[in-house]
Amino acid sequence: MTRPYSFDEFFASNKEETVSPFLTPDSRRWGKNLSLRSALFAGFLLACAFVCSFYSSPASLALLTAVYFLVGTPALIDSLHDLSNFEINIDVLMTLAAFLSVIIGSELEGALLLVLFELSAAMEGMVAQKTRSSVLNLHKLSPRVACVIGDDGIIYEKALAEIPIGARILVKAGEIIPLDGQVLEGRSYVNLVHLTGESQPMGKTLGDEVPAGAGNLDGTLTIRVTRTSGDSTVSRIIKLITQAQDAKPKIEQFLDRFGKYYASTIILLSLAFAIALPLFWGLPYLGPEGGIYRALAFLIAASPCALILATPTAYLSAISSCARRGILPKGGIMLDAVATCMTIALDKTGTLTSGKLTCTGIEHLAGPSFDQNLAIAIAASLERHAVHPIAEALTTFAQSRQISILPVENFHSIAGYGLQGTVATHPAIIGQREFIQEKSQASLPPADQMATYLYVQGSLFVFHFTDTLRPDAKKVIDQLKKDHLRVIMLTGDHAASAQRVAQELGIDEVFADLRPEDKLAKVTELAQQGPLIMVGDGINDAPALARATVGISMGKIGSATAVDASDIIFIHDDISLLGWLYKKAHQTRRILRENIGLALGVILFATTPALLGLVPLWVAVILHEGGTVLVGLNSLRLLKK
Repeated sequence: MTRPYSFDEFFASNKEETVSPFLTPDSRRWGKNLSLRSALFAGFLLACAFVCSFYSSPASLALLTAVYFLVGTPALIDSLHDLSNFEINIDVLMTLAAFLSVIIGSELEGALLLVLFELSAAMEGMVAQKTRSSVLNLHKLSPRVACVIGDDGIIYEKALAEIPIGARILVKAGEIIPLDGQVLEGRSYVNLVHLTGESQPMGKTLGDEVPAGAGNLDGTLTIRVTRTSGDSTVSRIIKLITQAQDAKPKIEQFLDRFGKYYASTIILLSLAFAIALPLFWGLPYLGPEGGIYRALAFLIAASPCALILATPTAYLSAISSCARRGILPKGGIMLDAVATCMTIALDKTGTLTSGKLTCTGIEHLAGPSFDQNLAIAIAASLERHAVHPIAEALTTFAQSRQISILPVENFHSIAGYGLQGTVATHPAIIGQREFIQEKSQASLPPADQMATYLYVQGSLFVFHFTDTLRPDAKKVIDQLKKDHLRVIMLTGDHAASAQRVAQELGIDEVFADLRPEDKLAKVTELAQQGPLIMVGDGINDAPALARATVGISMGKIGSATAVDASDIIFIHDDISLLGWLYKKAHQTRRILRENIGLALGVILFATTPALLGLVPLWVAVILHEGGTVLVGLNSLRLLKK
């Protein structure tokens, strides 16, 4: 008998979800955005029912029944749940008005209320779903299995969850380190850019700690596991993101506070009018002119169609305008949140800088004189055979000076140390400070910034590197200050590099050498002082992006986790749009308030004549829907760039 396939085993197998034995592709495809699909289909059926009402009443009735089933059932279930918790809100009012409209023969108006209600709920659900995907992308960062070295020397694959502390694992060049550990054998450069946001690779050798999620660049490492998968670096970042999202302050909207009072008041007034009109004005209880009919007409006319559309239409128009600029907010409420912020914290690498290293120059340190251009040619020729940011920066530096690449003989890469070979008859080595110091027997001063060393025929050179500022970074900072925003830099880079960048940009407050948990703690502290915008791009920024009032990530260079943890994405990494976004957020907030005031005014204008019997219900409904049109037209002003 075949043993059942467990979910944990499938998750560890690293197979695509489309082959999952637990869910079929059809089930997943039909389940995606189901509420939105139902609402759109119900809207189509409603339009058909309206057309059929002029030609065939039975057909129109059948279509309306389908509409009430599709969008009325979930609304009714949710309303009953709210009522069971003794909560009366706009959702309950909308559902009550929609179903009571059937009693007075206004089935079409009731169906329209339900369709609009379901569309609004579906859009909110889609936005909420986007904010829950960051953990999935973090799981994709690290492998699901690792190559474990057994006591007998045999190598076999094993799921990460089953690997204990103390186990030995093998990580080859080009692979992702699956678990936190300590190097037992081998030496290599590892890339921590996804974890720290910094581009410079770091050499790792015997006894060094290596984190899960780091990229192993050029050597093979044997690692002793020091943390289980549940306590690894990636897992700890997942926990930080979850905690940050749970602690994220909720933006209380006017409608949320107003809705409960509005719904309760309208329902109580409808009951009071149904009783009071016959008692004090001599109207009959039943009939088209009766108190119950007028009370129901008041309830239906007071249903907040325009009020409900006041928010999503304004937000959708603003989001469309943002999208044309390459800005993608995860819901319009984030624009409202941006308008409340008075502080903005920015990551350095990949946000204010390009994220790519640039060679800023070469310096002769010791030894006999040697042609500097030849030294650059030798360094670039050696690094052409390597794959890491410093190698790319050096070859680009040589090209910018129009220095040709020379042929290399006896090339050898010493993993985690550097490169050596003979370039145009000149034996040379290039690499990190300790490696060159050992080979040259010279005492090298520590560099205060990113650097690599070249030793050729007794001469020592050092190449300096920096992370290049974005061309528009200074202009962006100046604009943010003009908008009276407090600008702060948060970075995992060392203090000297951070201070240099801050000085060039005119940023006064700098916090450097921050780990992911340090950034989260600092953002939490700043957020307690007032609403805060956080701008970043790396996995190390993800917890801080989730915790900030508004998290903004770079879509092109940013990690998938940072993108998912953020609230707004700059698709083209154009931070010059920060000032434009801030102004658009304030405009959106202003038009949203106008819409709410207009919607409330229209409701008052539509309900009063219907209650007094001055106009029939269908006229009141037209007035009411006219307010919806006005709200929509006012929202379209936000489409302007």
